[in-house]
Amino acid sequence: MRILFPYIAQPHQTLHSLPIAMEAARRHPDVEVHIACATEEHLNYAKYLASFYPESQVSFDLLALPKMIRRQVERHGHTVVSKVASLFYNKNYFSTFQSIVVPERTSLYLRKFGVRTPRMVWTRHGAGDRAIGFARDVRLFDYVLMAGRKLEQRLLADGSIRPGHYKTGVYAKFDMVHRLQPTRSKLFRNDRPTVLYNPHFSRSLSSWPRFGLEVLNHFSKQDRYNLVFAPHYRLFDTRRKEIEQIQRAYGHHEHMLIDTGSTRSLDMTYTMGSDLYLGDVSSQVAEFLVKPRPCVFLNAHDVAWQDDPNYRFWTLGQVEKSTDGIGDVIDRAFETQADFLNRQKDYIRDTFDLNGDTPTAPVGADAIVDYLRMAS
Repeated sequence: MRILFPYIAQPHQTLHSLPIAMEAARRHPDVEVHIACATEEHLNYAKYLASFYPESQVSFDLLALPKMIRRQVERHGHTVVSKVASLFYNKNYFSTFQSIVVPERTSLYLRKFGVRTPRMVWTRHGAGDRAIGFARDVRLFDYVLMAGRKLEQRLLADGSIRPGHYKTGVYAKFDMVHRLQPTRSKLFRNDRPTVLYNPHFSRSLSSWPRFGLEVLNHFSKQDRYNLVFAPHYRLFDTRRKEIEQIQRAYGHHEHMLIDTGSTRSLDMTYTMGSDLYLGDVSSQVAEFLVKPRPCVFLNAHDVAWQDDPNYRFWTLGQVEKSTDGIGDVIDRAFETQADFLNRQKDYIRDTFDLNGDTPTAPVGADAIVDYLRMAS
């Protein structure tokens, strides 16, 4: 049996499925596991993460791409065109596997390109509440892995999954984070509380266009808190000049850390190292709340969010329509955290079926292999 774990998009998705690849190789020696990426840089990142699983043997492949498209990706990041091209120009390669395991949904284009034999498995990436995680095309996957009952109930309700074709209790990113943990260092050289500002990339949802610079300006002028500015990886994916301007304006402050796309912005370094979450709609809040802490959400688009299941996580902290008095808002969030604690704990129990620090990637690896054996 040959199983492929391809990565055709931004590297933040890698941590959600690569641990499953490594566990499949370790636990099932008769399974041939391949990891494939669209660029050398991404492939090297995958190899680095794989090095934390020295007991696993996998093959690494560089996907074929026209030179012009590969250069564009290397210089400016992934686009819809480059993702689809990664699939189209490698359709014969993809056809050689019994299963293709992906953290994104773009790979469903393979069916349109005539790649019909491999079973398509979706690991998801993230555990948020927004509707995009429950899109109608989920039903096109043969098998789905998910974190917990919150996701299971919504996907079952809209007919996107069916019994025997999914497994809950899998959030492989946590496995990788646990293995990376001994290599982490302290974020700041002081003992101030640290605020993580983590805006989403979508302009129609993000607080960045309206409030972002106001947030950075406020924290640059105060001495009560540290600030980590680590937005969703895709916010500045192709906006390199804007990154340089932000670094020049704020990067020299010792109590501010600006990270618009390093690997530390992907692997929970900041969600684990911060004391308060400031954001909007990113699913990273679920990862942050594995250890309950204060949250503040910026409603930059005047959303009527109450009773909307896509905004359930906004019930876990204060929701603000402006950044006026943001310092007082942060102070109050720390003071009133007890009011949200039980709600946060309930949310995490619904979101992740976890058993302490027990790894979940082995559960996902066994579920995929068992499903493929029964389906063959």
